Amino acid sequence: MDIENAKVQMRKGILEFCILQIISRGEVYASTMLTELTSAKIMVVEGTLYPLLTRLKNAGFLDYKWVESASGPPRKYYVLTEKGETFLAELHGTWDDLQGSVSQITHPQTPQA
Repeated sequence: MDIENAKVQMRKGILEFCILQIISRGEVYASTMLTELTSAKIMVVEGTLYPLLTRLKNAGFLDYKWVESASGPPRKYYVLTEKGETFLAELHGTWDDLQGSVSQITHPQTPQA
């Protein structure tokens, strides 16, 4: 198995969670999401991001609005819906559980005698 492929697959598994978390902070433009994900070393390209945003919107987790731009065409800003906020809260619980489980395995505590 290729280590780079394994890393990519691990990152892909948390991409939806990270995108929802970014959007939860307030209205956000797609290029801002790409910048934040890239700076966090979660590499993603527009060809991956936009279909995921569409899927999340179609599931009722996101909404968007168009905002006029002084420097070009209008921009689409994404926001979480109430359903999206509930979904993100559930993902947080799952993430916390998963993080604890993985830590238990990767950093086992030696039993006290």
